[in-house]
Amino acid sequence: MTLDDENEQIRQRREKLEALRRRGIDPFGGRYPVTHWARGLAERLGHAVDEELKGFGAVSLAGRLVALRHHGKTCFAHLMDQTGRIQLYARADALGEEYARFVDLDTGDFIGVTGEMFRTRTGELTVAVKAFTFLSKSLRPLPEKWHGLKDVETRYRQRYVDLVVNTEAREIFQLRARLIGGIRKFLDARGFLEVETPMMQPIPGGAIARPFKTHHNALDMELYLRIAPELYLKRLVVGGLERVYEINRNFRNEGVSTQHNPEFTTLEFYQAYADYTDLMELTEALFTELALSLLGTHALQWGEHAINLTPPWRRLGFFEGISQALGMTVTPSTDAAAVARAAAGKGLAPRGGAPWELWKDVFETLVEPTLVQPTFVVDFPIELSPLAKRKRDNPALVDQFEIYIGRRELATAYSELNDPIDQLARFREQAQLQERGDEEAHWLDEDYVRALEQGMPPAAGEGIGIDRLLMLFANQPSIREVILFPLLRPEGGRAADERGPER
Repeated sequence: MTLDDENEQIRQRREKLEALRRRGIDPFGGRYPVTHWARGLAERLGHAVDEELKGFGAVSLAGRLVALRHHGKTCFAHLMDQTGRIQLYARADALGEEYARFVDLDTGDFIGVTGEMFRTRTGELTVAVKAFTFLSKSLRPLPEKWHGLKDVETRYRQRYVDLVVNTEAREIFQLRARLIGGIRKFLDARGFLEVETPMMQPIPGGAIARPFKTHHNALDMELYLRIAPELYLKRLVVGGLERVYEINRNFRNEGVSTQHNPEFTTLEFYQAYADYTDLMELTEALFTELALSLLGTHALQWGEHAINLTPPWRRLGFFEGISQALGMTVTPSTDAAAVARAAAGKGLAPRGGAPWELWKDVFETLVEPTLVQPTFVVDFPIELSPLAKRKRDNPALVDQFEIYIGRRELATAYSELNDPIDQLARFREQAQLQERGDEEAHWLDEDYVRALEQGMPPAAGEGIGIDRLLMLFANQPSIREVILFPLLRPEGGRAADERGPER
């Protein structure tokens, strides 16, 4: 369809809108009494015989017309509501003068219909329309039937159209709702309490990330959109809420890719009197229970990878993975120059800097791409985890794991640092990095240290990326496929200040 074609269709639709008004019909009408939905009828009457259909009685449905084909004095159409589609059958002798108005409808229009159920000769469950009500006029045509909405960027920008014409898109977001409901059910059953913590914070804490900044006019103070709810959730553990979780929106001022969106959803939960090994077992149980309830299997396909979630999952030490990748034993005390030479031999050009930056580069470049099946990467260097508890037998490492599936990180967890003296020292180390220009370094949060001084029980906490988890269960390659409205550049690629003021 060309732009001229679309403009002509819009012109014709506007003419129909005015014609409706001249006939005294509100083209953007009001309520309609719905008695049934498309899917419910299909489930209830899918195998019903003719006698059962005749005795079922009248039904009333409302929705959007997505197909319309008329043959003289009969017309077939498809009506779509939030549950699915159902066929309509209209006849001139049944509708009388209203039949002409029915066949003059456009795809995209909303109507309410009343009629009785029957099955066509091809076996399709159908509503024989006895009466219909015009509910809302669509002034723009839907994409052509056989081509649909294929352009990826247009699908993301016009998600409202994507959801109408692409069944898979609707199914993904229905799956998302079921996924979040399953998470709540799982945690509630284990004594966790769902809570809410601030999204605007005076100190952006709980992660190493660059925040978004805003200003509160009445209080005349700078605030930051949260990068994580962690420090507030642990304050609640201090306060005696021993098992808490939050399904939350986080904001990080970083790049956009198929794996990253600046605004994203995570699950964070904290359990007192547990450590990170307890959360490994809990996470295996969560993932496998979700897989069974949502998909009925532990065997999933994610892109080119066949994934099996059946526990127990593999455990791989952080430095063990680096050692295997470089073909040499690497520990926190290994000479950094030797590690850099081994990395160069594998084609990695180290960026220099501190040893932990080199370890991180090697892990992300050489180890992560090998982690296809579910793997707990454990025991990270302390430099990468300023909020995790040190390992008792090796203070250079922390009790932490990250979960990798299909070469992607889906979750991170650790035994929580509840020593206020150690925590303050680590905050001060991070503050020094910040002073040297590291915009992602962790801020010093004195109130959080004060909370720890009140006493926090031993605990473990975890964060799971809901968007990436849905990517796994929905077999989607891009995070934009599982976020209803992902962040995109301004249409046309121009910055806001080049377009003039926003209304």
